This record gives sequence, C-alpha cells and structure tokens, in this order.
Amino acid sequence: PRSQTHRALGPRRSSTPLSSAMSFWDIPGMKAGVVTGELAWALYKHAKDNGYAIPAFNCTSTSTCNAVLEAGKKLNRPVIIQFSEGGSAFFAGKSLPNDKGKLQASILGAVAGAHYVRCVAPAYGVPVLVHSDHCAKKLLPWFDGMLEADEAFFKAHGEPLFSSHMLDLSEEPDVENIDICKKYLARMKPLNLILEMEIGITGGVEDGVDNSGVSREKLYSTPEDVFAVYDGLAPISEKFMIAAAFGNVHGVYKPGNVKLRPELLEEFQKYAESKLPGTKHPLFFVFHGGSGSAKDEIATALGSGVTKMNVDTDTQWAYWEG
Repeated sequence: PRSQTHRALGPRRSSTPLSSAMSFWDIPGMKAGVVTGELAWALYKHAKDNGYAIPAFNCTSTSTCNAVLEAGKKLNRPVIIQFSEGGSAFFAGKSLPNDKGKLQASILGAVAGAHYVRCVAPAYGVPVLVHSDHCAKKLLPWFDGMLEADEAFFKAHGEPLFSSHMLDLSEEPDVENIDICKKYLARMKPLNLILEMEIGITGGVEDGVDNSGVSREKLYSTPEDVFAVYDGLAPISEKFMIAAAFGNVHGVYKPGNVKLRPELLEEFQKYAESKLPGTKHPLFFVFHGGSGSAKDEIATALGSGVTKMNVDTDTQWAYWEG
C-alpha cells in the first residue's frame, strides 16, 4: 500500500512531519544522484539520529528503477534501489546464460542496473543509494563480480560503483557467517563500501531461499549474537549494518499475523551500550520483511536504530495492479 511506503520514507516524529527527514539536505556535501562512501554513511547516521529509515526497493528493470526515483522526487526523500541476484539476471535478460558458480548474467545485470541508476538519478533531484540484496554463500561469485566492478570504477572515478552490498550468510553457523563477512569487509574498506549482513533468519521466501519452515527460535536473534557481529566487524570498518532477526518474514501479511518483536532491537542496543561505555545506540539496523508491518511496530523499530527498511512485496503488488 502507498501509505506503507510513505511511513517508511518519513520520520517518526508526528510533531515534525517533514523537518527531520528533510534536513538531510543540511549534511555537508549532500547531493542529488548516487551517493557512496562517507556521504552515504553520513546519510545513515543522520537517519539514525533523527529517527527515520531510508526505504529500499528491489528493482528488476529500468521502469521499476524509474518508479522508485519518481517517488523519491515527489516526496523529496532519499531512496535506495537494490538488486537481488535473480532480479539482476532478469535485468540483463532471461535468455542469457547464468551458470552455477559463475552467475555471469546476474553480475552483468547488477552492474548494468547500477550504471543505469547512476546515469538517471541526478535528474530526479534526490540522493540515491545503490545496493545489492541477499547474497547467500552459494551466490558469492555474484558478489565477487560486483566487487570487481566496484574496484574498476573506483580506480577510474575514486568511488565505488555501488553504495553498499549485502551478505546473507544466515544459513551458515554464526562463526562462519561473521568470518566471511570480516574477509569481505576488509576488501570493501579501501573502496569505502558499506556492508549489510544478516544474523538470525528472516522467514518466508526470498530470491529462491526458502526459510518458511525454520524453527521459531531462529527468527529471533539474541543480544550476544548481535554484539558478536559488532565485535568482529568494528575493528575493520565502521561502515556495516546488521539485519538482526526479530520475527521478520519476507512477504506481506495482515498486521498481527507475523509475530514481530521490534522491542528486541532496543535490547540489542542496550547490551551493546553495556559493552561499549559512553555510546548511545551504536548499532545500525536493517528492517527486513517490512511489507504489511503495523505502524506501531515500524515506529518502535525506527526508535531503536533501524536506518534502512526493505519494502518489496507491497511494491510488487502495486506494480502488478498498475
């Protein structure tokens, strides 16, 4: 629903319906078009400090990219355009080979999509982040291909092609998950890229990964799980975000049908603060499975450090109906 998307775009303080999110233009150097590196991270910091999240939409074509950019322009808000592995292959064309272990069409589609967004985004007059969505262990060749494109773009232009990438190794043991993230974050740091990672499992089905049958306890991270991520990644770079599990499920459900516990995010922050004296909300969170969430659940999440919110199924249905 359009109202869901508007809530994700806007600030949570009803007394100032525009000022908090609008003030992102006060960030030094903020510009229209794709933002990366320090400027992209400053935007996430601004979102956390002002209690709003930047919405992220999965795109599969130039028309879906344009729809997101048009919404950002109309509302004068920053937006995130993200590509999944399957959506990237679709962007390039389903007739192209996309061999297991190579994923050449997925690499090509993601890179082409990022270049397309870079070409048109400035015309829409708002900041845009370009992101790659869930990358499971079996999809790492896709991730490697995108990083190679980032490295080539950085060599030519002094910034990466993408703003950020997501590793979703939540199917793996936590220690392996964090270790692989550490390896990739070390590679991403010289490029000033932001890493999103997932700890715990988001239920439902996403890009061919079916978590619909996982046990209930795996849908909820613990404070220790989450802080282990910080402990592993923070010494490498500050530019990482955590998709912690608090009952999230991919897909759209009537409010109440999914047992979200966004109050857990505040528990994760308090635990981190106890380990990091003098800090306040040191963690940057991502809200997965945002479609169909209740307004109060979103507000609780925004007040606990959620700075990126994924909205996919709602927009797929809107596109279909259109």
